[in-house]
Amino acid sequence: MSTHLSGKIQTVLGPIAPGDLGITLTHEHLNIDYKPYFKEPPAKYKDNIQLPLTIGNLWWIHRYPYSCWDNLELKTVQKDVMKELQFFHENGGRSIVDATTIGIGRNLTELAELSKESGVNIIAGAGYYLGHTHPPEMSTMTQEELVQGMVHEVTTGADGTKLKCGVIGEIGCSTEILPNERKVLQATAEAQSQLGCPVLIHPGRHPKCPADCLRVLQEAGGDSSKTVMSHIDRCLFNRDQVLEFAEMGALLEFDFFGTEVSYYQYDDTLPLPSDIQRICLIKILVEEGYGDKVVISHDLHRKMQLMNYGGHGYSHIVLNVLPRMLTSGLSADVIDKITIDNPRNWLTFK
Repeated sequence: MSTHLSGKIQTVLGPIAPGDLGITLTHEHLNIDYKPYFKEPPAKYKDNIQLPLTIGNLWWIHRYPYSCWDNLELKTVQKDVMKELQFFHENGGRSIVDATTIGIGRNLTELAELSKESGVNIIAGAGYYLGHTHPPEMSTMTQEELVQGMVHEVTTGADGTKLKCGVIGEIGCSTEILPNERKVLQATAEAQSQLGCPVLIHPGRHPKCPADCLRVLQEAGGDSSKTVMSHIDRCLFNRDQVLEFAEMGALLEFDFFGTEVSYYQYDDTLPLPSDIQRICLIKILVEEGYGDKVVISHDLHRKMQLMNYGGHGYSHIVLNVLPRMLTSGLSADVIDKITIDNPRNWLTFK
């Protein structure tokens, strides 16, 4: 277990005291390259994939966001990201977990620059995303080699720098967990056991997936109480489902706030909720005694989600969601727990 980080939170600019964390978004992307997940649109739109992200083209990009090349990379619009982080800070936001891992554009040097200029604490993610983005050598790497790599990224530096990650994840898992994804998840559990660090998991798109992922982590010695399960709001859709998963001990992350669509391009059968439906599920968890197991975010990973391109931006939660939570019957103390206390407890190294 880590000793020098015990009781601290590690940002890209160095460790901070837990009390300095403040209002925190637990799952965002600031410099992601999501082009590996380009999806071919219907044939009638095949000539649209090279269109720029403009107001005049949003009518089809809203329906097929993963079919527009210009929409899938934030690395080219870092000035816009910087302005949004400054706006987030001006409106009371203090910290963001950047869930971008190896294979989808992670760059801690860029994250450090964003943090310095904006004043926002940024916690970077170690490890690997979904199998499709794994390096070619993943199949021959041993679990121990993966553990050593993750530990190195947290204790020594990542991306060829001395800048360090403060969380392992988001660790990607497909609906049916692939062999290499399972190996990475098991290595994550071992690294977490050594470091006492937080973990962030990306489950597949099915109600069974959060529990499947968590069981692999638990069986490999991971710590549920230091683990956030992402994307609950595209996996679990009713009272019974969220309460059953909450009993397993991990934190539930509702991280699609601001995404309110009935047509999810990756799976048209998924009944994605609205923000108010997310709040209703959170209320259920709070009323049943799981208020300390909830965190929230936007999972902003497409250019169209930025304010400068017509999106809700990184400040949607602080500007719009938190007031709506109040009018929905959640107390200010509960909201502070969800946005400050729970992220702080999760991100603080044991």
